[in-house]
Amino acid sequence: MQDGQRDLDAGDFGSAVATFERVTQMAPDNLEANRGLLLSYLQAKRLRDAENTGQSAIARWPQDAQLQHWLGLVYFKQGQNAKALERLRRAERIDGTRFDIHFDEALVLLSEDQYAAAAEELEKGIRLDPHAPMAHVLLGRCYQNTNRTVQAIAQFQAALRLDPNIPLGHYHLGFAYASLGHNPEAIAEYKKEVTHSPDNPSVLYQLGHCLLEAGEWKSAAAHLKRAVQADPRNSDASYDLGKALLLEGDAEAAVPALRHASELKPADPSAHYQLARALEKMGRREEAQQEFQTFATLKKTQPVTGGMAAGPTQ
Repeated sequence: MQDGQRDLDAGDFGSAVATFERVTQMAPDNLEANRGLLLSYLQAKRLRDAENTGQSAIARWPQDAQLQHWLGLVYFKQGQNAKALERLRRAERIDGTRFDIHFDEALVLLSEDQYAAAAEELEKGIRLDPHAPMAHVLLGRCYQNTNRTVQAIAQFQAALRLDPNIPLGHYHLGFAYASLGHNPEAIAEYKKEVTHSPDNPSVLYQLGHCLLEAGEWKSAAAHLKRAVQADPRNSDASYDLGKALLLEGDAEAAVPALRHASELKPADPSAHYQLARALEKMGRREEAQQEFQTFATLKKTQPVTGGMAAGPTQ
């Protein structure tokens, strides 16, 4: 079994499977061997074999939290979230002192957008291990999605104290600041994240959007161009890019960005409004009038909201 564990530790999951298969054939009632075989199948992505092994082992050792936990992960990877939660909750009832059980249960709940329930599991996990930065990030996301932004900020800050390079830590902190209208703080965090994730379209877009809101149009346009290049299907990035270019005074460059935004989201009147303004500035009055008419028609079908066409229009 030591050879199998060494293979697991080394990431040689095929060899680990072979080793633990031999051991379980010789000693089918050995709990550690069955655990090792289940984990090896799971890591090797042999999910059907992992499921069969887990079910068979749990029939022998129904009170083993590790087996329940790993079978829950098998179901999660198979997309069977209800079964995954059932197993993970059994594991928690057997041994509620395991951080990884609470963490993995939260992952399943997050995949179902059950943010409040996921937060409860992450809170339990953090009480057991307050030094796990990703748990703080995920708890912050749960708080952010349940309108507890101040608490979310505290969690993202805790994660970054533990690991300043935690993936997307600065991004999530920036997003939380932006949702409170704290643009300078948001911009500072997004800029930090760009150094870690220079090609992430979400990071580039959010930074560009905040810069646009702050009136830093040239810098906004530079980041939004990169966001559009990284994700050409992001209509919001194309729209903001067109707005930034128009506000910079470059109506000609704004037109293709705004046309692209209107094509991606044809029922949204905002892009047509900004496109009409850009065309008007270029002296293309007939085309501008058509876009104004399209804007007016679409606007009539929209519910009344604040901030027509979003943002400054000078």
